[in-house]
Amino acid sequence: MSQTAADRLRAICLSLPGASEVAMRPGPSYRVEDKIFANERRGDGRPSVWFKAPAGSQAVLVGADPRRFFSPPYYGAKGWVGMRLDDQPDWDEVAFLVRRSYRLVAPQRLAAAVSRAAP
Repeated sequence: MSQTAADRLRAICLSLPGASEVAMRPGPSYRVEDKIFANERRGDGRPSVWFKAPAGSQAVLVGADPRRFFSPPYYGAKGWVGMRLDDQPDWDEVAFLVRRSYRLVAPQRLAAAVSRAAP
């Protein structure tokens, strides 16, 4: 049985130290010590993940591939990036971007345990 995008995203997020899943109406959020590092969303009917990104990354990602990346409502103003997961995403890239988001919000002791390299 193949995994859905939501299952694959959940596995990536929950593999990180201290990560937890919080059920929310539009889709679960993934947190570390109550700080959100990823959200699963289907706001436009398409599965996607929203993640925190370093300053300037949103413009680069959305500018390079606006069909795949977007500025999510509310979070986009704070530099977060949305990535659509319904068109055969590169799961190594998804994992890299989620881990980077995690490192941006996690306490240093947990962030240091997460590799910067792709899996």
